[in-house]
Amino acid sequence: MSMELDVFVGNTTIMDMEVYQLWLDGLTVSDAVKVRMDEGALLECEANPEVLTSDTMDQFRTFQMCERLLHSPTKLGSQLLYQIPAQNQIILIERYYEFDSVFAREVLGKKLSKGTKKDLDDTSCKTGITLKSCRRQFDNFKRVFKVVEELKGPLVENIQRHFLLSDTLARDYAAIVFFANSRFETGKRKLQYLSFQDFAFCAGQLISYWTIGAMGAPTVPDSMMEDMDVDLEKEFLNELKDLKVLVNDKDMMDQHKILVCAALRGKIKVYKLMEVNFKNLSRALINLASKLTHTKDVRDLFIDLVEKFIEPCRYDRWTVAEITLFLTHYTNAAHCLGTFRHQMIWDRYMGVIKSCILQMYHE
Repeated sequence: MSMELDVFVGNTTIMDMEVYQLWLDGLTVSDAVKVRMDEGALLECEANPEVLTSDTMDQFRTFQMCERLLHSPTKLGSQLLYQIPAQNQIILIERYYEFDSVFAREVLGKKLSKGTKKDLDDTSCKTGITLKSCRRQFDNFKRVFKVVEELKGPLVENIQRHFLLSDTLARDYAAIVFFANSRFETGKRKLQYLSFQDFAFCAGQLISYWTIGAMGAPTVPDSMMEDMDVDLEKEFLNELKDLKVLVNDKDMMDQHKILVCAALRGKIKVYKLMEVNFKNLSRALINLASKLTHTKDVRDLFIDLVEKFIEPCRYDRWTVAEITLFLTHYTNAAHCLGTFRHQMIWDRYMGVIKSCILQMYHE
């Protein structure tokens, strides 16, 4: 059977973004053709399976040839081999570096090494994501980490400048870089209920308020600029030990409790439980702060929050609204303690802890 085809010649590289997504998902040509047929491509293009297969193969070859440029996105706009419209370049880059949250959750906090990459077979089976896609996503994580880990300046801005990603995606990559550098514990059973976005939110808080380049942190010396958004500020962590006075000084602790109870009386259903457990909850928050000078305790930040604060509140059936009220008044009441002299450190610490707890507390 003969077939008529319209042929044209041009220098603009034609890319079908729906086929591009199939390639990114790690499908083979035959699987991609099947998906396109199921979606009605034959009727839409008035083509037969052979033509659709040929088109899919051609598209896949184009993507594979462009892939090396996507490893260094800033080169894509200056190269002359492929004439790709600017808007298509943005889509190509953004989609290439997008990742599945369930995959990111599996590798979050792990070392981005060959050993972790060898385990991607298991990750693929667990998540249902093709091995090829898992490898692309892992290699992207590793590539971004290697490029930005030693750069000076804000982490998100560096990622955007070198990889041309949207603000949202750059912030997600910042979380991955931050966790890979600090190696926070994320794999324990008690933490499995937390999603990648839960951890990414907490990473954003830590980067914004606890790192060397954080808002409210001291002026950053030039010698420390390269680590300003990657490492937690050691001076701040050391100063957190001063907060121990809130639980070591009995009179101060009693006064703190009186102020919080007065503010919450009649406002929360768990008032009596809170009143009984106030000292235990306060010790949990303060002891966590005082231990953050040790690397292991920093890595255990999230498991400690869950075990020492979130689980006791969940057991007593606190609501999110009740925890919000408690943490707000608990933080504010410290400012009314006449002999407490560490308000700036206190606010910087509790601001992050409160935000993380509320993000991590699932009723």
